[in-house]
Parts: sequence; structure tokens; C-alpha cells
Amino acid sequence: MLKTRIIPCLDVKDGRVVKGINFLDLIDAGDPVEQAKIYSEVGADEICFLDISASIEKRKTMINIVAKTAEHVFIPLTVGGGINEIEDIRALLKSGADKVSINTAAILNENLIKDSSQRFGSQCIVAAVDAKRHNNDWIVYSHGGTKNTGIKVFTWLEKLQQLGAGEILLTSMDRDGTKNGFDLELLKKSTDLLTIPVIASGGVGNLKHFEEGVTKGGASALLAASVFHFAEFSIKEVKKFLNDKKIPVRIN
Repeated sequence: MLKTRIIPCLDVKDGRVVKGINFLDLIDAGDPVEQAKIYSEVGADEICFLDISASIEKRKTMINIVAKTAEHVFIPLTVGGGINEIEDIRALLKSGADKVSINTAAILNENLIKDSSQRFGSQCIVAAVDAKRHNNDWIVYSHGGTKNTGIKVFTWLEKLQQLGAGEILLTSMDRDGTKNGFDLELLKKSTDLLTIPVIASGGVGNLKHFEEGVTKGGASALLAASVFHFAEFSIKEVKKFLNDKKIPVRIN
């Protein structure tokens, strides 16, 4: 059985790590390079950098921050935000990213997922999906969660897999920052539907939530932000808890 990955997410705006609730009311959570370095040292399996305002502001993502981080971090680094074309992906991979996370650009141009996975390998391409519940279904949002695309989440997930995405970063906008736990219904339906790995994101507030993401949601990786940034518990504590629950994790 593959080991469950624990991934701290660094949402970056104006060169600083930020965190909010439901994508709103952002507060400062530190320097991204320093944060990534610390997480690398304390046992994170990967680091995820998301430049959360790049698509809204129609600019490229933070190449300089990625390059500085890659000098200090020796675990996989995933970077997203402001990726619009193949050259953006090439530049990020050259600067030290191991994977790129594509969200809004894939909605605007489906061929970007197909072309980039063929050129760089699907293992480098993470398709990020921001999902929000509407009645008994979920809808995809773009541009940092600000635009309702009208696309149904499960239709889009199947399409992304067909196009060649290597894994899905699935964020519940309803749960983001709430600490109420993952949206397990959304997560389970997604993991049942797909054969590629799904990273669960949005809602972690306690150790039990991590366990449920795997046992009830079927996630291959678990992403969290505020509980790590504000030291509510450590990555080591999470891994010990999961290991005690017989969920395979990488122990340093």
C-alpha cells in the first residue's frame, strides 16, 4: 500500500504566506521560503506553493521565491498560480519546482493539461479544482475561487484525468479554513470516480480529520495550512497519529 503523503500548503500573496476562511479574510502567516525550509526539516512529504492572486491579477507566478526555496528544500515542491502556457511550466520546472498545479488556465484551455502532460510527463502535472456545493451538486470555481464556472465538479474531474493530469488537488471551498474537516462526501465521490491520486484539501482542524480523509474519503495525500502554520500540531504528530491508526506514512 502506498504511503499517505502529508503536504503543508503555503498560500502566497504579495510575497507572504497568508491564510483565511472560505478564501476570504486573509492574515499573514510568515515568509514562504523560511516556512518551506522548516516544513522540509520536520518531515513534510511535499510542499505546495499556491500564488493565490496571480490569476486574478493576470500575472505570472513567483519564480524568484520558487528558486530560493528549491535551494533549501529537498522534498518535492509543487507550485501553482498564474500558469497560462507551456513556457510558464518550463520556467517553473527549471527554477526548481518538481510539479506544477494548474487550475484556472486548464478551464480556459483544456489542451494545456494534455500538452503539458505529454511534454513533461503526467507526474509533473497536478490539476487543481476548487469546488463549492450548490444544492446537491458541486460546481468548479476559477480565478482563486472568485468565479463560478458553471462546470460540474465530477464531469470536470473525469475530463482532467482523460487529458492526462497526474493527480488532482481537490479543495472544498465550503470547508477551507473552517477546521470542520474535509468534505468527505465530495472527496469519496471523487476518489471512487478516478484512478489517479487525489490530494484532499480544505477543512482540517484536528488529527481525526486527517484519518477520515484516508479511511472515509480515500485520499492519497492530505493537505493542510493553518493548523501547521499556527502550530496547532506538528507534521510529526500527524504522522504518529496516522501510523498508530495503521495508515502507512513515511516516518523520518
